[in-house]
Amino acid sequence: MKRFGQLIGLRPEVLEEYERIHAAVWPEILDAIRKAGIRNYSIFHFDGKLFAYYEYVGPEEQYAARMAELARAPRMREWWDITDAMQLPVEGRAPGTWWADMKEVFHCS
Repeated sequence: MKRFGQLIGLRPEVLEEYERIHAAVWPEILDAIRKAGIRNYSIFHFDGKLFAYYEYVGPEEQYAARMAELARAPRMREWWDITDAMQLPVEGRAPGTWWADMKEVFHCS
């Protein structure tokens, strides 16, 4: 299992709408996330920033392929078109990425 932390900005005027749509995520999106091997997926908000945390429980060598499959899941592009318009990618993220991946520096279980 591998843990991921990610960061992105959120347009201040859309916070209420962002929270509303995430209170009722489409079943197809939730199914695709689970099928990709993602568990314990959470998104937190603070001061115009979103922090996402999730755990990938599949084989490490399949991670890239599973994320590509997730991107092709039914309705995923539609969901991302809605949420991407609300988000503000942060400077310093890796080229070609939307959310900035964060380095884990501590974990206690």
